[in-house]
This record gives sequence, structure tokens and C-alpha cells, in this order.
Amino acid sequence: MRSHVAGSDTTSAADSEQTAIILDSVDRFLERHVRPYAQKLEHDDIYPEEIVGHMKELGLFGAIIAQEYGGLGLSASVYAKIVERIATVWMSLTGIFNSHLIMASAVQRFGTAEQKQRFLPRFATGEIRGGLALTEPDCGTDLQAVRTLAKKGTDGNYTINGTKTWISNGIYGQCFALLVKTDPAANPRHKGMSLFLAEKRDGFRVSRKLEKLGYKGIDSAELIFEDYKIDADCLIGGVEGRGLQHALGGLELGRINVASRGVGVAQAALDEAVSYSQIRHTFGKPICEHQAIQLKLGDMVTRVHASRLLVQYAAEAYDAGRRCDMEAGMAKLFATEAAMENAAESMRIHGGYGYSKEFIVERLYRDAPLLVIGEGTNEMQRMIIARQVLERSKSGKKA
Repeated sequence: MRSHVAGSDTTSAADSEQTAIILDSVDRFLERHVRPYAQKLEHDDIYPEEIVGHMKELGLFGAIIAQEYGGLGLSASVYAKIVERIATVWMSLTGIFNSHLIMASAVQRFGTAEQKQRFLPRFATGEIRGGLALTEPDCGTDLQAVRTLAKKGTDGNYTINGTKTWISNGIYGQCFALLVKTDPAANPRHKGMSLFLAEKRDGFRVSRKLEKLGYKGIDSAELIFEDYKIDADCLIGGVEGRGLQHALGGLELGRINVASRGVGVAQAALDEAVSYSQIRHTFGKPICEHQAIQLKLGDMVTRVHASRLLVQYAAEAYDAGRRCDMEAGMAKLFATEAAMENAAESMRIHGGYGYSKEFIVERLYRDAPLLVIGEGTNEMQRMIIARQVLERSKSGKKA
């Protein structure tokens, strides 16, 4: 779906109707194929293969891929609403297509014409699924410190050696946007970094599955590259030295996704708290009638609505083609902290039952911490926001 043209009521109405149809389809998918099974699959840490099949049918793996390549061509604003809906039911599913779509976004925004034709149609259908391979064992936030090396041979192709860790879809994915050093001596360091589309074959193996506190069901893995041969035409954009910019461009969409997950988890925690507070009685009345509980609920619902507005603000900036690292950073920071706070408060409202695996709030409490770390820690978001405030102030722009 295309973003509506400002001032066009007809286009706006058509977009609103199409968005409602899309969200209704997502809701029906969640009620039929996810909600009845999420709790058991998550607790057993089982990859939801059947659900992934339904996600392919729904077109989620091509959500933001342009229609000319077989995708849905959705705006970031609609995509954010989809992510929130799914995260409200089972957050792990959003990670399965988020990492994949960051990879697809890098190809769509920066890839050559041949790369777009070769990969995007298969990404859109989910025939090829994958993600983003940035993080390494000795560097997390400092991406410029990556040590995975791509060495160019006399034939113009590359040999890659190195290790990536905490890679979403690492086991079940088939292709990854792989950040490497093509010139370790470059100064500044980012000029020596490149992004490749690396498909699984000889020289590329999964070392191990990484066990996690929450965010279960989706596979997180360590990837090993040992004399992995890759053709030069898999270098995104066809030019060395632009890998960091390509990766960070994709992370803008990724942070909007994670922020939307935060809204979903915060909303789910609120829903569970409201429901439980009306059926649990103490001192002769439902606990929702106690002022202490009402104070918590008031803060929780305010956090949900404020978070949703920040996500909308960031998504609209992304759709308009503006630089939005500040907007995405604010949405990610606030919404994920809201998820943490609401999950904790919901658990307190549930009392001892909140600590039981039989209740959904226990899962929300374990899922929320990932959000304040993933796609750049919230400490890093604060720094990005502050730097943008200062930069925009110097250029006379309002933050």
C-alpha cells in the first residue's frame, strides 16, 4: 500500500479502508493460528514452523517490499500497526519477519538493480528468509569494531572469515545481510566496512543455538564463516565502504519495529492486568476498585497511548523519506521502557499468580527485557537522541 497523498481525502479514505482490511486479516490470523498455541510453543521454545507458513501466506515476509517485486508495499505506519497487533499476542513472531525485512530493506534501498530483481521477489514470498548479521562476540553496539574479514581475490570475488552472534533466524534462515571489514586499515573505520548478501552453503555454518530468558520460539544463533567464498555481485550496492551506512539505514526500520513490539507488550500487560483486576477480589470487592490498583492502571494505559503516538511519529518520518534516527530512537526508548514497566506492574497486580507459568504475564515479564537491548541499547538511543537535538539546534531546526 502506498502512503496517502497529503490533502487528498479520497486517497486517505481508500488507504484507511485498506489498512482496516489488512489489520482485520492479521487479527483473524492471530486468533485462529497463534493465540491458542503461543503459550505452549513459547514455554517449550519450539520454532513455530506451521505459523511461519501462515505468515508466508499472509504476505508478512514481503510487508514493506515494493509491489513491483511481489511485496505488499506497505508504509512503515501500517507495518508498525501490524507489528503491534502481533506482539500483543506473541512477540517472538515479530522478530522472525523483522530481521528478514531489515535485510530486504537494505537491498531495496541500496542494492543494485540486478540484486533487487534477484533477491526481493524471493524475499517477498518467504521462499528465502533470513536476517541481519551484525553483532560479534567482542563487539555489540560498536559495529565499527567488527572483525569478520572479507578478502578480495584476484578473480574479484571474496573470501570471508569470522563469527557473528545473537543472529535472529540464524538456524532456519537461508540468507543474511552480513557486515564485514573489506579494508581493516581504513580511517575512519566505517569506510572499510561493507555489507554482503550471504546465502548458506559451504564455509557458512551454524555453531550453536543460544538459549534465552525470553523471546523464545525464534532461533538466535552463532554463525561461523570459514573460508566462505562469495561473489562480488553479492556486495550490496556493488561498492565497498558503504556497509555501515546501509546497516544503520535498515536499523531505522528495525527500531520502529522494536518500538512497536514495545507497544504490543505494554498493551498486552495492561489487558491482562485490567482483566485480572476485575475478577480478583480482596476485602469484599474486586481489586480494581482499590485506589492502589487504579493508580497503576492509570499509569499503564497512559504509557501505552504515549508510546503508540511516538511510534506513529517515527513511522511517518520514515515514510516521508526524512532522516529519522532521532524519531525512531525516541519511540524505541520510550515504548520499550513502557513494556518493561507495564510488565512489572501487571505482575504485581496479579500477585503470586503473576509468577506462575500458567499466566501470560509471566511470559511478558521475560520478553520485555530484550526490547531495551535489541536494535541498539536504550542507553545508545539516549545518546543518539541527544546528538540529534544538538545537531538540529546548530542548524536552526527545531528538535
